[in-house]
Amino acid sequence: MDAAALKALFTKPYGAPFPSEAQWLEAYAEDVHFSDPTQERHGIKAYIAAQEGLIKRCDDIYLLPGAIAIDGDRAFVEWVMGLKIKGIEFIYPGTTRLIFNQEAKICDHRDYFDFIGPTFEPVPVVGNFVRWLYKRFVD
Repeated sequence: MDAAALKALFTKPYGAPFPSEAQWLEAYAEDVHFSDPTQERHGIKAYIAAQEGLIKRCDDIYLLPGAIAIDGDRAFVEWVMGLKIKGIEFIYPGTTRLIFNQEAKICDHRDYFDFIGPTFEPVPVVGNFVRWLYKRFVD
C-alpha cells in the first residue's frame, strides 16, 4: 500500500459516503487487530462492526489526512477527525500506526488521540472539570 492509497483510505469529507464493506475487506486482513483509546477489536468482522457503530452514533463524520510516512511494513498517518453528534461538532487530531502483512493488507491498526478533552470539554459542567484536571496534571 502506497501513500496515495493510504490518503484515499483516510479521506472522508462531511457528506461523502462511508467506505463499503468491500473497501474494508480490500484494505484489511481477515485477522486484523484494531485498538484506539476507547476499544480493542480482533478480526475484520469486529473491525467493520466498530466502524459501523461509530457511523450509527454520528450525524456525519469527516476524516482529513495529513502527513503520511511509510517504512517497510509500517505506516503512520496523521489525521483530523470530525464527528457531528446531535448538532455538536467534536474535533479529534490524531495519528494512526499501521502494520502490513505479506499480502500488503493492514493486519494491525492502532489509533492515537486524546479522547477525553475533545469529547467532554464542550459539555457544560463536565467541561469545567476536564479543564481543571488537565491544568492540575499537565501544567
